[in-house]
Amino acid sequence: SAEADDVLADQFGTGVPNVVLVVTAKDGKSVDDPKVALAGGQIAAELVAAHGVTDVISYWSESNAPPLRNNDGTRALVLGRIDSDNDDELNDRIENLAPQMRRDNGVIKVEVGGFAEVFHEVGATIEDDLVRAEMIALPITLILLVLIFGSVVAASLPLVVGVLSIVGTFLALQLLSGVTEVSIYALNLTTAMGLGLAIDYSMFVVARFREELRAGHEPRAAVMRTVRSAGRTVAFSALTVAASLCAALVFPFAFLRSMAYAGVAVGLLAGFFSLVVLPALLMVLGHRVNSLTLWKRSVTPPEEGIWHRIALLVMRRPIPIATVVIVFLLVMGAPFLGVNLTLPDDRVLPESATSRQVHETIRDEFNSREAGALSVVAPTTDGPSAPALTTAIDDYATELARLPGVSRVDAATGSYCGAGLAEELGCTPGDLVLGPDSAPRYAGFVANGGTYLSVVPSIEPNSEAGEQLVHAVREHRSPFPVQVTGPSAELVDAKDALFDRLPIALAIIAAVTTVLLFLMFGSVLIPVKAVVLNLLSLSATFGAMVWIFQEGHLSGALNFTATGGLAAAMPILMFCVAFGLSMDYEVFLLSRIKEEHDRGVGNTKSVAVGLERTGRIVTAAAVLIAVVFLSFATGGVSFMKLFGVGLTLAVLLDAFVIRGTLVPAFMRLAGEWNWWAPGPLRRFHDRFGISESADLDDERDAVGSNGSEDTKSRELHHVG
Repeated sequence: SAEADDVLADQFGTGVPNVVLVVTAKDGKSVDDPKVALAGGQIAAELVAAHGVTDVISYWSESNAPPLRNNDGTRALVLGRIDSDNDDELNDRIENLAPQMRRDNGVIKVEVGGFAEVFHEVGATIEDDLVRAEMIALPITLILLVLIFGSVVAASLPLVVGVLSIVGTFLALQLLSGVTEVSIYALNLTTAMGLGLAIDYSMFVVARFREELRAGHEPRAAVMRTVRSAGRTVAFSALTVAASLCAALVFPFAFLRSMAYAGVAVGLLAGFFSLVVLPALLMVLGHRVNSLTLWKRSVTPPEEGIWHRIALLVMRRPIPIATVVIVFLLVMGAPFLGVNLTLPDDRVLPESATSRQVHETIRDEFNSREAGALSVVAPTTDGPSAPALTTAIDDYATELARLPGVSRVDAATGSYCGAGLAEELGCTPGDLVLGPDSAPRYAGFVANGGTYLSVVPSIEPNSEAGEQLVHAVREHRSPFPVQVTGPSAELVDAKDALFDRLPIALAIIAAVTTVLLFLMFGSVLIPVKAVVLNLLSLSATFGAMVWIFQEGHLSGALNFTATGGLAAAMPILMFCVAFGLSMDYEVFLLSRIKEEHDRGVGNTKSVAVGLERTGRIVTAAAVLIAVVFLSFATGGVSFMKLFGVGLTLAVLLDAFVIRGTLVPAFMRLAGEWNWWAPGPLRRFHDRFGISESADLDDERDAVGSNGSEDTKSRELHHVG
């Protein structure tokens, strides 16, 4: 479809209409009334004269063609195309054009729709929603951080890192936009991920620093121990998140590539600022990190905490508990087996949006879908004689018009009655209803040795029926090689591209995650277990999203319109983001378990202590990032609601269900096999691997002093 678009633009100077004007006759008059017809013709003439607008047709210029008039004759359509393949330029032009075209006088009312106006309204709505989401998320996040840390100073540090990460990513995206296309939607991901990851990493670092202070270490030693332990975990987590988002680069869509740019940048920057700026701030603050304490939070010994008790409970009955949880997640994920991917249209906007109202009118009152036309493009016709070419085009157009779901076919030889409207219009499918001499535009269907045909559907383009029509046209015998484009063809090709590249993306995520986790923990079982549990959690999330957004069970509560499908790119994006965040929590938990295990603590106790030491941090981080994601669900665009609600559910499921039950259950069942690796891999890890607990106990005396020559020599030796 993209290749056909290029041929249409380069060879024929045309394309699919992206501007639709609905002209309504006032006072119940017909669009055939002389005054209404005159006013409608003037509107069409103004659209023709507008800068950069081509291919303008109207009900009145097409000899009062019935498909361009609504059922009761009070409305008619004017179609045109803004000639631009650049989204920013298209947005700027429609922003200027739409107010010029709208009017409401004593004769007619004109409303503006089409892809260009829908795209503009979606972008404007998302910009407004982003500001509102930030205004909701930031104060709530700060309040929750204060409640968690008990100190205003400690609570402010994650927000400092978050702001730095967001601003840094905005700068990176600005630089990237100079060399490649960057979607405006990347700003939303930047804000959500910037705050979320900064909270994750900062909470982990600050909590470890305060833990080291409570253990009696001076600030310098506490910072060193924090960076050597929690810092390594943060570094690996940042790399894992970046790797997960990198997988989106394999898909040939500007939207997903833009999200990858934003996700990789914000992940790496959040990790960088957490490892460089945050330790510096902690060193400056020292014990003052606990300043402005509103209350003193009691510190529960690891053996007495709630997460310790939960872990022991699970590990006493690992098989029954794991079975119940897995069945629960599989039941949640079952609806995902019926997922249907679609492309966003006007229905992603709230019902109050003007372009949404225009397209609802077209759906309800018009029998054909003019803006959803398929273009069947033949770049070359192999040079037959003019009479033979005319006959071939006429025969081909006649056959296409007889396909189910076709309203009409326009070609160089005229317009043909389609099977989808034949009964209503009283014509026979395939009949020539307008000859090539009835309008000058038919001459443009042949140019530079090629030709194209326009197949206007009578069905919703963004639907299963629309996809079936594309397959029928592509599979139909043609007198010359053809390519097919249009909204339905783009949907078919988008789904094909997603499913073709999905195995590559999954392989990248699995491979990088496995390698990083092996380098971190020296185990071959831990990475496999992590990937399987993450997939189980995400399948439950996607099943819930199908139930909510595709089937529309909560459409009233969440204020969106269910269209019977999910925006095609969103599950891919959500998978990459959620997988990265899940690995964040996995690394946080396993690093503390491994630290205990490396000290000689038994498997069961190390799991319980590790879960106790990280459980509060992980669940608090999940709640905080859920607040950020959920704030995006308050917006007006349905696929951003899907993004917000889906990721909220994903992080909460992962933090509370997966980490609280399945991880300790599987760790208990595997026992010491958790840390097993074959001999060659074990030796490789011993040489090149890295772990959170490395060197902390060996250098206890060194970090306990405050700058002696012995300390410096030990540190230099450690670096060496």
